Amino acid sequence: MQIIAKGLSYTYNKKSPFAVKALDNVNLTINEGEFFGIIGHTGSGKSTFLQHLNALLPVMDGQLFIGNYDLSNKKSNFRELRSKIGMVFQYPEYQLFADTVYADVAFGLNNFMPQIKGAELSQNIKEALEIVGLNYNEVKDKSPFDLSGGQKRRVAIAGVIATKPEILVLDEPAAGLDPRGKKEIMEFLHILHKSWCKTIIFVSHDMDEIAENCSNTAVFNKGGIEAVLPPKELFKNSERLIELGLDIPVTATAALGLKKCGINLDTDFNTEDFISKTVNYYNTMHNN
Repeated sequence: MQIIAKGLSYTYNKKSPFAVKALDNVNLTINEGEFFGIIGHTGSGKSTFLQHLNALLPVMDGQLFIGNYDLSNKKSNFRELRSKIGMVFQYPEYQLFADTVYADVAFGLNNFMPQIKGAELSQNIKEALEIVGLNYNEVKDKSPFDLSGGQKRRVAIAGVIATKPEILVLDEPAAGLDPRGKKEIMEFLHILHKSWCKTIIFVSHDMDEIAENCSNTAVFNKGGIEAVLPPKELFKNSERLIELGLDIPVTATAALGLKKCGINLDTDFNTEDFISKTVNYYNTMHNN
């Protein structure tokens, strides 16, 4: 399903003296099949935008289409839409509540797809747990509260993806994890992307995650869209991102340093490509 926002605007406390315009004429298209990043400083509007994607916030002004669903139409089948869009909020492990891992992961399935029961239900739960790297037989009967922090997050994400949503939306999915945990989260998100979640959308403050994983990235600023670019183009203008109060990837920092020395690398800004281009440049200059 393609996502199209046209002139999307949203104001909190609209009719009060404390009105705050969180989205201001947002025009954005996210195509089916993208691994799409969203970045922006605190208060830029990115989280408000995410909450529109499964109608947690209603369309106030403008239009928002997700596939054939018109979210500005109050008669749209929002329940059906929500079964196709999985939402994972920051620190999703805090939303665990059931006595067992099995029951927690089953909750979304029971809510959105009550027709799935018995062996089929168990199979869906098993698939969801295993795709996030957990052993079904080892964890299904355990209390989620007895698991490690990283395992809890995996269980929480499994509960969202068990319905096999077409679009998966995540707000800082790797926040608070160590480098190994972050790497593992991104790895299974790519596995999901190749299986049943056709489109992955995630907010991140970690620009290395953006550079390493995204096909395209939207930069939110003051409720609007500053730019929509693939990482290769986005991080060429690192100076502008710094002006917006954002970090840049390690590779972009290194590229800026090389640029000051008169060395311009045509890099994608992911680590593998940057190292390869740097080594090739060194070998070329050394051989000459």
